[in-house]
Amino acid sequence: MFLAHSSVSNSFRRLGLIVRHLTSNRSMSGGEPTAGIIIVGDEILKGHTQDTNTFFLCKQLYSLGVKVQRISVIGDELPSIAKEIAEFSSKYTHVITAGGIGPTHDDVTFAGAAQAFGENLIPHPVLVDLSRKYFGENEPLNSPKLKMAHVPASAELHFGKNKKTGEKSTYPIVSLRNVFMFPGIPTLLEKAFVFVEDHFKQSKVMFNLREIYLSADEISVASILNNFNAKYQDRVQLGSYPEWFHSFYRVKLTLESQDEEVLHEAHSELINMLPSGSVVNFEKDPVSKAADKVYGIVESIETDGYTENVRQSMKIIEECLERYPLEEICVGFNGGKDCTALLHLFHAAVKRKYPEHKEKLQALYIQVRDSFPEVEDFIHHCIKRYNLNAYEMKLGMKASLAQLKTDHPQIKAILMGTRKSDPYSTKLSAFTMTDSDWPQFMRVNPLLHWSYHDIWTFLRQLSVPYCKLYDRGYTSLGSMSNTTPNPLLEYVDHFGKTRYRPAHQLEDEELERHGRNGDSDKKWNKDKSSQSTDKSSQSMEK
Repeated sequence: MFLAHSSVSNSFRRLGLIVRHLTSNRSMSGGEPTAGIIIVGDEILKGHTQDTNTFFLCKQLYSLGVKVQRISVIGDELPSIAKEIAEFSSKYTHVITAGGIGPTHDDVTFAGAAQAFGENLIPHPVLVDLSRKYFGENEPLNSPKLKMAHVPASAELHFGKNKKTGEKSTYPIVSLRNVFMFPGIPTLLEKAFVFVEDHFKQSKVMFNLREIYLSADEISVASILNNFNAKYQDRVQLGSYPEWFHSFYRVKLTLESQDEEVLHEAHSELINMLPSGSVVNFEKDPVSKAADKVYGIVESIETDGYTENVRQSMKIIEECLERYPLEEICVGFNGGKDCTALLHLFHAAVKRKYPEHKEKLQALYIQVRDSFPEVEDFIHHCIKRYNLNAYEMKLGMKASLAQLKTDHPQIKAILMGTRKSDPYSTKLSAFTMTDSDWPQFMRVNPLLHWSYHDIWTFLRQLSVPYCKLYDRGYTSLGSMSNTTPNPLLEYVDHFGKTRYRPAHQLEDEELERHGRNGDSDKKWNKDKSSQSTDKSSQSMEK
């Protein structure tokens, strides 16, 4: 009797879930497609693992015309997973789970989905076959190795194809109703999502987005934003996001609408409403756009000194690329502003000459003693950003070059970010060999005639990321023991606290090194003179 009553109750419960699911999806079909994301894993809640799946899924779904309305992070408990899946499934067009799929005791997402819809787990013959081919034909159905082959009874399997590469998926994604269940390992999830993204794509919905970057702070434009929002709130979604420590802007505004014409009108109106000079021409991805942007300067009709210096630099780099194959060229990089500009120029030239080149560019980093942690952090970001194969040396200049010659004998030329205003650099030319008693390299100097202001004009015009110490008043970087913020940039804020303006606001470029050794160029040159036996080679240190 109890069994019969229990069976009837389960049937009614399952029927109720189906009715609610169908009703909710009918109501959703008339509006924007929505999604809810469920991240499963105790390791996320305990802080043992950083969740990156949420960012990826939100970005991908948005590009497909699906709005994520809720994100939940839950542990590996079966009742919690079942409850969350049932609730999300009734509210959103699509539900995506990430995590809880595997062979161990705490991998219970499939079981949670089955429980959410009143189904049993069964071994799916396709998954059993795939698992046995991988783990062994003799594995029994109750083996942990076949746990992932047990899915809800009405589950569907989705194999797919990567449209860009043509690669076909070898293992399917499992779905139940409107719930798609992905592995929690980011590389696997990201690869699998591409295979099944057509299941989420909305041909009738397209989110159009415009972004505006401001040098003004948020409070100073709050009334303007309020007035704009009052007019467009039913047609355009306005977002305002302050950035306290960004090098190029202080506020990012986003405008979003499904109507492209309305968005264009609203964007133009807001630009006109904002304070004059407050809108920043910021490039979000300066590295991928480097060739277009740099050669845009080179090929422009401008004839000012800065533009001519960029043109001349690119000619020198292009000549270097004609003289030497890429495997014989190395760029000197220590995280300073000059070599950051040089690296961006070199990257642009390589992309223009070899657009299909995928190999890492070679870089030489000679680490100074007592280096700033911020410099080290920036260098490692640049290694990833520009796809560099960086040779890090911790010896002195001469010894490091000798080691480079021994370890990488193919290298013949080193691009340097040296300027004529640097100590012992006035007699250098674009192509200068090291002195005869030094390891023999051709030093290529594309920036010799650039000024301090040219460097900052270039970096900020092209939105090139630079070491954040420059935003704290440092104008020339050495080691922590001999470098301080430039006192000429010092000011006292309205709280009475001493602060420093960013390096690009230094007016007198002759005082660029005013923060080195706590003194001016005179003392710096004197110290260098007492240490140097080959002054021209010292120009490689920045």
